[in-house]
Amino acid sequence: MSTHSSGPTVPTPAGFVLVPPGLAKVVVTDTEIGDVRGDEGFYHYRQYSAVELAEQVGFEQAWHLLFHGRVPFAAELDALRHDAGRRRVLPPALAGLLPAICATTGDSLQVLRTALSAWGGITGQRPLYDAGEDERLASAMAAAAVTPTILAAAHRLRLGLDPVPADPDLPHATDYLRMVTGRLPAERDARAVEQYLVATMDHGFNASTFTARVIASTGADLAACLVGAIGSFSGPRHGGAPSRALEALDEIGTPDRAEPWVREQVGRGARIMGFGHAVYRTHDPRSEMLKAVARRWDDPLVDFAIGVEATIERVLAELKPDRPLYANVEYYAGVVMRLAGLEPSMFTPTFCVARAVGWTANILEQARDPKIIRPAARYVGPPPPQPVPTSGRMPLPA
Repeated sequence: MSTHSSGPTVPTPAGFVLVPPGLAKVVVTDTEIGDVRGDEGFYHYRQYSAVELAEQVGFEQAWHLLFHGRVPFAAELDALRHDAGRRRVLPPALAGLLPAICATTGDSLQVLRTALSAWGGITGQRPLYDAGEDERLASAMAAAAVTPTILAAAHRLRLGLDPVPADPDLPHATDYLRMVTGRLPAERDARAVEQYLVATMDHGFNASTFTARVIASTGADLAACLVGAIGSFSGPRHGGAPSRALEALDEIGTPDRAEPWVREQVGRGARIMGFGHAVYRTHDPRSEMLKAVARRWDDPLVDFAIGVEATIERVLAELKPDRPLYANVEYYAGVVMRLAGLEPSMFTPTFCVARAVGWTANILEQARDPKIIRPAARYVGPPPPQPVPTSGRMPLPA
């Protein structure tokens, strides 16, 4: 009988099935939102290649696809843009709270999860269990729309600057960049960030998406689901680290240092930031797409990143021949966002701007399922029952 512990073999209770650690390769539900085919280096939203969507459509069109299952007609797209634009504006009560929240922490994800929790109370979010489909959809739209405004305002408050109010008439990605930097971005910069946002909206049943769905299955309100997702995403084993990948490029410094640098990292057992992925066994399609986006800039950083990528992949293939490791989405995401005018501290928050749409789409889908997610655990501790200690170790109540 198999076991996950290092101790003696423990039988699985009758009627239960023992699954791999971390639920690896275990299918837990059906979804119509998308899928990741790691062996093929391919992922999709609904019926479309996610990379092709990032290359050909805008953020709001992909948003409509995830929420409604189809690319919108012109009138539907206009309606979503209008709805998202007006919901990007911070509720006055939340705007008043943000300075106090930012004063307690400099971590953007902590600010976001605290602010969204407050947003849930301010806007009167009801449990998904009690809300109808239209109310759930409106809540999902509002949460995804206000996320970039919270993050941009928090960034500027940390710098001692006044937040820039949302402009409901601008496209979502353009307005996000404007709210962060305080200036209207160049079209190239806005489009590059928009493509990154489309490419990272959703990515299968990762830990944060699964967390959001577990909470949604209880019937909790949408804000609670998002706070849980952000908490899961903040863990070092899950959250994206494009800033760390860019720091690695800065540390390498010159092309001739790339090979000795990677050999040193591997030699001391360090992780090469921006390389390898839990699912992909070939090139990450998001990284390949972002590399093409980065090439739009005539900038030495792009040529340097491409050259270093080739060196790192070659050396890793030599040192780890049984485990192919390629550049993942983090590697070129940092390059693109730096060139588009974002500071490294805003790289991971920008990922959340995109993933807020994917999280909420999954929450909406899960809310339609009346079954609570309630797996079981196999007990591997000391065998019960044992006598309850009566002295010395645990006092009895009076």
